[in-house]
Amino acid sequence: MNHAKIVAGLILSGFLVAGCASKDTMSSTANDYQNAVASAKSELSKAKKAGFEWRDTGKMLKKADSLAKKGDISGAIKLVNKAKRQSMNALVQAQAQSNAGPRPM
Repeated sequence: MNHAKIVAGLILSGFLVAGCASKDTMSSTANDYQNAVASAKSELSKAKKAGFEWRDTGKMLKKADSLAKKGDISGAIKLVNKAKRQSMNALVQAQAQSNAGPRPM
């Protein structure tokens, strides 16, 4: 009985380790990049619509495109995800500052 639990635990931990290792070594594809760009551009358009597009977000997407053309898909995806986070943060900023204005004296 005790041996069965140990063997089951070892098997499960083996699957866990193998799953984590394969996730880290998976190569990113151009399709992954295109999906990330579409998602980032969607968030960027929301930020633009709110009037809170951050200065460098569009530049990041252009640089990511340059990286992708050079073959650095992984680096391009990281940069696109950073641009997406900036757009999402811009929307949070827009919401937080919706009531901004001079304070009454």
